[in-house]
Amino acid sequence: MTAVREKPDRLISGPGMLLVWFYGVMVVGAVSRSAYEIAAHFDRAPLSYTLSAVAGVVYGFITYSLVRGGETARRAARLCCAAELAGVLVVGTWTLVQPSAFPEATVWSDYGSGYVFIPVLLPVSALYWLRASRTSTP
Repeated sequence: MTAVREKPDRLISGPGMLLVWFYGVMVVGAVSRSAYEIAAHFDRAPLSYTLSAVAGVVYGFITYSLVRGGETARRAARLCCAAELAGVLVVGTWTLVQPSAFPEATVWSDYGSGYVFIPVLLPVSALYWLRASRTSTP
């Protein structure tokens, strides 16, 4: 007798696919930007460049979790989106209160204003989607 494996709940149907697309774009943007900045002139703003790299890794993990699907991935994505939102709010506020700490902008500087505020809107949208898509599933 063979066990039938259930497919994990899809998280990328409907608006979830748009979230995956946006997170994918943010992965490419944050990782490529931070990789260049770290390689070319890390000593100019190590905190800024490191935070941009961390943002890229977080975006990558969220993208993977959304594509993977299933309840474990949903919980992981929710946790990472909450951490991302906290990071955006902390770094965004920090850059406004003490701009001298950030000689160069990060992805999350000024709440993501350099990225059309997508860094602050994306985790809010994703958290909403993760909750709404779960309640709509039987």
